[in-house]
Amino acid sequence: MTVATKAYGTIEVAEEQRIRFPSGLYGFDSHNNFVLMDSAQPPLYWLQSEHDVSVAFILINPYVVRPDYVLDIPPEDLDELGNPSEDDILVFSIITIPASGEITANLQGPLVLNRARRIGKQSISLDSRWNTKHSIANEMARNR
Repeated sequence: MTVATKAYGTIEVAEEQRIRFPSGLYGFDSHNNFVLMDSAQPPLYWLQSEHDVSVAFILINPYVVRPDYVLDIPPEDLDELGNPSEDDILVFSIITIPASGEITANLQGPLVLNRARRIGKQSISLDSRWNTKHSIANEMARNR
């Protein structure tokens, strides 16, 4: 499948990279079909809308940012994903890169994917430790 991407131009992606978000993402409710790609800069990933080249997100595994991260989301969110096994769950955090200021990761609103069914949902963590703007530099320094 061919997809026009914001970062890499028009590229071929495998069918397995397609992820459907039936409810969209917060603020992007009408965008349901995405492709998940490795970034040229590990450990980052790229989530690209299939239908709008301007809608793309940089992702990171939240456990890279905070090894003590705990995925604690409402059970009904897992129901929507088909109650995936632990092996079929992938979790990502959206990264924000402002024009000035700190690069942050949203640990409060994780993207949870059922990789077997290739569906995803943006959830809200029930754990009050996580917020929408965790400084990646500060968290990584703390992890050393």
